[in-house]
Amino acid sequence: MELCVFDARDPNWVSETVDLVKGEGDVWEASSELLKPGARYSIRADGPSGPTHDFDPTLHLIDPYARGLARTGNGDWRGYVQEPDTFDWGHSTKPRVGLDHTVIYEAHVKGISKLNPAVPEKLRGTYAGLAHESTIAYLHELGVTSIQLLPLQQFVSEQRLVKQGLTNYWGYNTLNFFSPHAAYASNEAQYGGPGAVLREFKGMVKLLHEAGLEVILDVVYNHTAEEGAEGPTSSLRGIDNANYYRQGADGKYFDVTGCGNSVNTATPAAQRLILDSLRYWANDLRVDGFRFDLATTLGRNAKHEFDPEHPLLLAILDDPQLAGVKMIAEPWDVGPGGWRVGAFPHGWSEWNDSYRDGTRDFWLTDIDAARARGSAPSGIGGLARHLAGSAQIFSQERGPLASVNFVTAHDGFTVADLTAYNQKHNLGNGENNRDGTDNNRSFNHGVEGPTDDAAIVETRRRAMRNLLGTLLLSAGIPMITAGDEFGRSQRGNNNGYNQDSELTWLAWNKRAPWQDELWDVTRTLIRLRAENPALRPVRYGIAGETVPSATQMDWFNKQGMSMSEEDWDSPGERTLQYLAASTPEFEAANRILLIVHGLEDEATVNLPAHEGVAGYSLLWDSALDESIDPVVDYLPGSPLTVPGTSMRLFKAH
Repeated sequence: MELCVFDARDPNWVSETVDLVKGEGDVWEASSELLKPGARYSIRADGPSGPTHDFDPTLHLIDPYARGLARTGNGDWRGYVQEPDTFDWGHSTKPRVGLDHTVIYEAHVKGISKLNPAVPEKLRGTYAGLAHESTIAYLHELGVTSIQLLPLQQFVSEQRLVKQGLTNYWGYNTLNFFSPHAAYASNEAQYGGPGAVLREFKGMVKLLHEAGLEVILDVVYNHTAEEGAEGPTSSLRGIDNANYYRQGADGKYFDVTGCGNSVNTATPAAQRLILDSLRYWANDLRVDGFRFDLATTLGRNAKHEFDPEHPLLLAILDDPQLAGVKMIAEPWDVGPGGWRVGAFPHGWSEWNDSYRDGTRDFWLTDIDAARARGSAPSGIGGLARHLAGSAQIFSQERGPLASVNFVTAHDGFTVADLTAYNQKHNLGNGENNRDGTDNNRSFNHGVEGPTDDAAIVETRRRAMRNLLGTLLLSAGIPMITAGDEFGRSQRGNNNGYNQDSELTWLAWNKRAPWQDELWDVTRTLIRLRAENPALRPVRYGIAGETVPSATQMDWFNKQGMSMSEEDWDSPGERTLQYLAASTPEFEAANRILLIVHGLEDEATVNLPAHEGVAGYSLLWDSALDESIDPVVDYLPGSPLTVPGTSMRLFKAH
């Protein structure tokens, strides 16, 4: 192992070569007086030949722990020695929003501000643009608490995309686990070098924290940009291919990510690299949480089998340096036994794709089927379980906050496109429409794509309100995909990973009046969620017991009677009334009533009578395209006419 330090004026000329020495804990070390702030350096490694090794002593490799990267004129990467940390964080502190109060907003660093006219042009699409006062004001007014950013650890585009003249917009192709992606910094910061890029990133976190907003990073530790065995060797493969990547004795990669390689987290070296990276982002850069891409891969043991007691999964939770940091798993990969929703240890939250699929089915594909066959394929029981926190998936110990609820994410249709397209339209991605899932669980309501048919347009908009209403009124942690709050469309593209254009950027000025109305509805739903703790329990309730910070749930049919088995399961009885009362621990007692009606014909509903409930005040109605003032009161037993496919939220008093 050699350390190569490059000449300050010529990034291709090696000024000094120093042998690294393996010390305690198999850590290789070297020092040089030339490793001063601003210095560029690389690692060269030599070793045995064999099917599991890939040593080439002529290659200049990236130090996996490099805190910054610099690029040469011919495209090679060098490690960069950062300046001493003198960044002034001022009075900025981590907001530490409780999981029960958390509302996640998944966004792209570039896409969120690229078209924002209130941001100075030179800052649009940058870290500074995201932290601009207009962007922060938008997030504040919407009411979200935490912004979850698509990958921003330094990444590169896959070789295939480069040959096609395309780029990896999403960023799931990490080159280095410690460096912020330089292209997301302003031009001024990029010209200033990796130190200036890092300062701009810190400045973004500081300003978001001062505004009370958390920063969650989408991190990709399951694979790297070195791709498959024929891919570019830039770092881990050249340093220790046998230890860092999953492979058989014949050297063939065991790929459970679909990206060419899988990081071998069964080895101590890989585990330590990931933990050290997390500590750096959480402590030095003050990030509030992480969403782990294809997290099942991280929990696979030496036999490549998922183990919920995997040392890395437990260490991430138990590390005192990561205490209080939100940990969110994408609990699947593409390998054998890869779908592990509900199987992660207590302390992890997980993306709940069963919630996504069940919500889409209830409001979209079931309605499509009912139109075609005269009857929906299922009753309301499945949706009710998700409204109550998905206890059928997560253990009593973990509770509803183990579930990150989502209807859409960066990957897939937007909320608007779910209601307007039956098929994906991905020809622009250059893969002949083969990419992206075909299992969209969407319903175009009679016409594929845009239409001027007023009835279809109104039905689509009500479907959007129902999807967002379900998301924001369910127990668990809601995640909104940026742009869904105002009905953003990608014109039927459900896999915009290589679309760095207005197709995937947020529109700020080109919004129709109905989009502003949907935005106001979303803001109202977030506010109602914050004001009503019965909607966001910390724990599952237990029949016959009073569980602190849980929700006591009573279920009624449209006649106002307790639900029968037929009410739960009958496709012809897709109406329920959900009366939820909080069991106070830190907040005042609260009780709400949610009516869900999942058929297109209107229904008459009798409000339930319940001990301690004198009346109901209407808070929100999904049949309306605008928010309402809570001035309408109803008595228990009152009959209501509920429009087709709609929801109503009441406060019980």
